[in-house]
Amino acid sequence: MTNTGGGGPRPRGTWWREAAITATAFALCLFGGVVQVNEKPLSPPTATAYLIAVVSCAVLPVRHRTPLAAIAVTTVCGMLVAPLGLLLSPLIVAPAVITAYSLAVRTDRRAASAVLLTSTALLVASTLPFGTNSWEDASRLGLVAAFPLAAGVLGHSAQNRRAYLAAVEERAQRAEESRDSEARRRVAEERVRIARELHDLVAHQITLANAQATVAAHLFDARPEQTRKSLKELVETTGDALDDLRATVGLLRQSGDAAEPVEPAPGLSRLPTLLESFRRAGLEVSVHQEGTARPLPPGVDLTAYRIVQEALTNVTKHAGTGSARVRLAWNRDRVTITVSDDGGGARTVPTASTGPSASTTVDRPPGYGLIGMRERATAVGGHLSAGRRPEGGFVVSTELPLPHTKDTTRSTDGATTTEEGRMADGATGDGRTGGGEAGDAP
Repeated sequence: MTNTGGGGPRPRGTWWREAAITATAFALCLFGGVVQVNEKPLSPPTATAYLIAVVSCAVLPVRHRTPLAAIAVTTVCGMLVAPLGLLLSPLIVAPAVITAYSLAVRTDRRAASAVLLTSTALLVASTLPFGTNSWEDASRLGLVAAFPLAAGVLGHSAQNRRAYLAAVEERAQRAEESRDSEARRRVAEERVRIARELHDLVAHQITLANAQATVAAHLFDARPEQTRKSLKELVETTGDALDDLRATVGLLRQSGDAAEPVEPAPGLSRLPTLLESFRRAGLEVSVHQEGTARPLPPGVDLTAYRIVQEALTNVTKHAGTGSARVRLAWNRDRVTITVSDDGGGARTVPTASTGPSASTTVDRPPGYGLIGMRERATAVGGHLSAGRRPEGGFVVSTELPLPHTKDTTRSTDGATTTEEGRMADGATGDGRTGGGEAGDAP
């Protein structure tokens, strides 16, 4: 048997309500003790009536904590009404009716029903030896039995109502917690996405600016004209970086959607412009394309562009070589992008005192380049791998899915197109710690 009532302290307003209920039950029970049959005039309550009323109502304040004990006491008091010479009526069993309601509210349905039926049967049975078996007595006993049972039905309804409201409140709370959890998850994902976008937008320009500034410092005394050219390109590169940063921050700070269409996201169509920026930094890049190029979805197109950008940025920062190769292989269901170089494993910076071939090793903390590229490839359903080449250097390879198409025509084997960049004086390099993963980067 389960008691669903609470046993903690009750609010101040509840005590006033309990006092009013107890006083009302006492008055009804005492009035029922003076009611007589055969239309006899009412007389003052006897000591027996006071005793029954006091004992029955004394247990009402504790019916919430111990409903079984309360219903037992009120039932026993009701059973003593007839033997003590009083008339068993619905009024005198008012405390039993109240405890029956409380029992039904706070106790299991089956157990409460069994207790109420037993209590009602005992009340009726206690009157049978003292009754006259008239229709009047039968109707009165029917009312005595009906009132506790009706109170039990109302109590069960109240219990169901409370259980329903508790379930609704619990579901609402769980839904709110789920919304909060989903909001936190989306905020975390958005923070990672913003960090990745800022890294790809700014790190590329800053890396090129660093390479151009290094070349300018190296050639400052020996070749002033080349120094001026490097400084001019440095100004253009930093200006582009500021424009990209300003545009990105502006999008993040606006409260609603943009009033005017923003610039389309970059894709492989802007690859020549990207290669030109690396040419100004002194990196020669060759592009080999195999198969028939096809339009890419915007997300895949942006991912392909960013991976090429970040891979070439790592070559400029870490490879220690002045050239790199980009290969695009188009198949029926995927495009494979490979960026490789023949660089060494140390970060080299030219020194003005010993000439272009001299270098000084510079330690750099691990970055997030490879991590960001992997996240981008995985987000569009692709795969990325990176590591040292057996013949030397480093390679970054990714496979990105292509949309299904009815055109299955492939270009002939060996059909390639090559775009050669130019190499400026000066070289930069390192091993691939930009990924921040020891297994993929020297």
